[in-house]
This record gives sequence, structure tokens and C-alpha cells, in this order.
Amino acid sequence: MIGDKKVHIKTNPIILLLLLFIGCVKPLEGWNKYVHAEDAIKAQEAITSELLNNHISTLASDEFEGRFPGTIGEELTVEYLSNTYSRLGLKPGNPNGTWIQKATMTGIISEVKAQFITEDERWVMKLGRDIVGNSFQTKEFVNIKNTDVIFCGYGVKAPEYGWNDFEGIDIKDKVIIVLVNDPPVRKNGDLDDTMFGGKAMTYYGRWSYKFEEGLRQGAKGVIVIHETEPAGYPFSVLQNGYDGEQLTIEDQNITPLAFQGWIPLSSAERLFQMNGLDYHELKAAAVNPDFKAIPLKVQFTSKMINSVRRFESNNIVAKYEGTDAELKDEYIIYTAHWDHLGKNKKLKDDQIYNGANDNASGTAMIMTIGEAFTNLVEGSKRSILFLAVTAEEQGLLGATYYSLNPLYPLNKTVAVINIDAMGNTFGKTKDLIVVGKGNSELDQVLEFAAAQDGKYLIPDAEPEKGFYYRSDHFAFAKQGVPALYVDGGLDVMGKGENFGIEMKDDYTNNHYHGVTDEVKPDWNYKGMVEDGRILFRVGYAIGQRNEWPEWSEGTEFKAKREAMLAK
Repeated sequence: MIGDKKVHIKTNPIILLLLLFIGCVKPLEGWNKYVHAEDAIKAQEAITSELLNNHISTLASDEFEGRFPGTIGEELTVEYLSNTYSRLGLKPGNPNGTWIQKATMTGIISEVKAQFITEDERWVMKLGRDIVGNSFQTKEFVNIKNTDVIFCGYGVKAPEYGWNDFEGIDIKDKVIIVLVNDPPVRKNGDLDDTMFGGKAMTYYGRWSYKFEEGLRQGAKGVIVIHETEPAGYPFSVLQNGYDGEQLTIEDQNITPLAFQGWIPLSSAERLFQMNGLDYHELKAAAVNPDFKAIPLKVQFTSKMINSVRRFESNNIVAKYEGTDAELKDEYIIYTAHWDHLGKNKKLKDDQIYNGANDNASGTAMIMTIGEAFTNLVEGSKRSILFLAVTAEEQGLLGATYYSLNPLYPLNKTVAVINIDAMGNTFGKTKDLIVVGKGNSELDQVLEFAAAQDGKYLIPDAEPEKGFYYRSDHFAFAKQGVPALYVDGGLDVMGKGENFGIEMKDDYTNNHYHGVTDEVKPDWNYKGMVEDGRILFRVGYAIGQRNEWPEWSEGTEFKAKREAMLAK
């Protein structure tokens, strides 16, 4: 199998010859030629440990106050990136001559009170412990009073899988309770790969889909039950995320949910007990295609006071001009989100979510890759955009805004390369993780570039967490643009086989979306340097060759791309 450990260590003619025939739609020797180009090999030396450390340390400093959109942190970030790009000789990426694309945001702080009520019991919930939530309705007062509650299983309507958790029940103006992730359908005891991607999460499993589908079905509110394993992160991530201003891009044609939020497992167990039901039994029943939604005896009441502000946040974009008369109007985009969670004055001691790994590391990476491009002697035939987007932490808002209001046509956008929390700060690895491996031919370009450094590719070890749907490239993939999302490897040189996994787990469990995501004095940038150089060569190779990388057959985004290019 391409990318398997057993065929990775050295780039030799036999392996490269095999790659031309195994699972490839068309010959790929052209990509290999360009990832080895002497011009690129020399230019990539601009990506250094010192440069990455300088950028990350600046962006993740306390001075930038956690880089929350619409704050002093955003102003400093825009200034820092713009000045850096200008110094490098890159051009302002907006055709209007500026470094920014303004995206109109609505920020809402919701004061929430919520309770579940039966004939025998009133449970006044403690915000942050028992429930988290908000509403993006821009009214000052958003209330739900004594509203019926329905358990709708996984909250999925997927005709292609013959699945409809809403069949036979009217949820209009009701509050629904749903499970996170996809239904783990089993066949002969094993996960059924023909249903919802098997182990790998589909978009149906994402919390954002649950809210969207509930709204389409007419629900007044949607509450997702959090469990750490299927969600992919602990409940503390949601507690931090909902404690403060929430951002959205308003759609004047849609009235948002009156309540959208989460309850932890302990709250779900108590809620079902109030109804004389066992949560775990109903969760097990919900994995069957014939599961029917269950009205609960409880009613939900919430009172919300919303403080609303509208402001313009910024996507920051720089352009490296292509040299070929025909290809320079085609684009490769490097994306990373510059934003993080800002500052929480309610906290004692450290109040700043510095976001060093998430995502000062990715922003620094695209800045250093931009510097590498400016060191090319012969240039790139296609143009390269370096797009640092806003409000990823609020639901990919900046990337979504660009994908709906592109500065350069998406049917002229050849590929997107996304870098998000790729901060391998523990040394060189023998591998690279491709989130969504197999989705497109971009994997094969990466394969050649990685093999050049003796690396092999592995798929995401936790596809059930749906990482492919959780970062900015997804906004472009939904529109049909092939998108590559790479994460740092786990097979760390000179360490035990579990070292990389332990380091990743430690970050997820103890630092992700916490105030401790800071630059550490013992960080080793050698792995980041190598990975950044690989991704530079991938973009360079795509920029030099006339062919466009394509989505793989059967990929959910392929039809969208074909329709786009047929116009």
C-alpha cells in the first residue's frame, strides 16, 4: 500500500516506479521531478528553527492577548503579518491593494439560565458544569419556555445510508437531544465500513451538522450529549470555548436556534433518569437504522440575555506572483488560522490563551513557507496565496467567508494546503500524518516530497474524531477545491515507539484550548522545519506542473469540483 511503513525508508527507483502503477489515476513522475528541483531545495533553507521560534514566540506572547478576533490581539496580528510579508517582498493579496479581506462578524455574549422540569422534579442547571450553550439570535432576550424535549438518537438524516432519526416525529418548535459522532453501526461484531465511513467520522457526526440539521427540521433548540471519546476532546474544551463571546457570520434569511449547546455525560444520565429511562440503553438502541425518536416527559426552559456587537474581522492574505503567462492566474493557497481564544478575566493567575501550538505554529509555518518562495531564483509558474484566516475557533468562519466570497475564483484555485496545530515540538519524525488520507492526488505529491526526506505517510490514527471536518481546509473542500491537511508525525527519531503518541495525548488532554498552550523552553523545532520544507516543496511542485490534482473516485467532494470546472 502506498505510504505503508514497509515501503518508505529510502527513495529508490523501484519504489518510485511502483508508485506509478499502484492506485494512481495517471502517471505521477512529474510531481517527483519538481519536489526534487534544485531551485526549491535551495530556497527551502529559508525555513529555520530560529525563524519559526521568532514568529511563534511573537504571536503567542502575552502582548497579543490570545489573538481573539476584534481585539487588540487581532490588530497586532494583522500588523505583524502584513509587515513581515511586506519585508519579504510579497504582494498584498487582496486585489484592492491591501493585505486584508474584511469579514463581517457578529459577536454574542449569552448569559444563560436553563432547567429541565418534570411533574416531580425541577433541575436548575449550573452553567459550565451541567450545560453550556448560547444562541446566535441577535435579540437581547432569547427565551424558551416549558418546551417539549425529544431524544433523536444521533440527529442524522442521511438518505444515502437509509438513515433518518427524524422519521415519524414532528420536532418543530421542540428541543432535541442528540448524540455526538456518527452512529457506530456494526456488522458481525465489527464496525460496518459501508455505513458512515465505518470508524472514520463523516460530516454527519460533527456537532455543527447536528445544529444545522436540527434547524432544518424546525427545532427550537439542539443539545448535544458530550462524551470524550466520540467527541475527540474533553468537556473542558467546551467549557473554555463557551465562556465568553461567540462569533458567527449572520445570514439574514435564517433565524438561528433559540438554544444550541452541550451537556456532559453526567447530565445526560441524570436527564434520562428524570424520565425513568436508562441513557446507556437508549444510546445502544440508537445505533439501529430502525431507531425511532423518543419524546421525553421532561420540558426545557432557558432564559438568555444576549449582548450583541457587529464588527469587521480580517483574513490576512499575501500573494506570490506566478511567472507563467498562462498559469499565473491559477492559485495554490496555504491556509492557517491566526486566531485563538483570547483572554478570560474570570480566571485567576494566567488569563491568556496564548495558542502557541494552536495555531501560532501554523501561522508561523505559512509565513516561513512564504519566505522560502521569495528565495526561489526561477519562481513559481502558478501564483501562491498565503491566507491566514480569522475565527476558526468559532467554527471555521474566516475560511468559510473566503470560500463564499473568494478574492480569486475557486475554479482557478488548484489546491489548498492547510496547516493547523502542526507544532511538532519534540524532534524529527520518520512519518507524517495525512488527515483524510486517500481523498485526493495531493497525497501522492506529498508522498514524493516526504520520501525525499526518508519519511512515510500514515493516515489519521483517530479518524473517528473527524479532524478532516474541524479545520479551515474543509470550507474549501465543501466547495470542491482539493485540500490537503497534514499533521506532525508520531514515529519520533531516537525515541520509543509510544513517545509520539504520549506527547500528542498530553497536549490534547492537558494543553489543548488551555492557558498552558504556550512556547516551552525545551521545544525542538527540527521536526517542524523538516515538515515545513516538505509542504513548501509540495506547493512548489503543484505550482510548476500544468496538471491539476484531482479528488479520488468516490470522495464526497469530487462531484462539486467537476460541476465547478464544467461551468
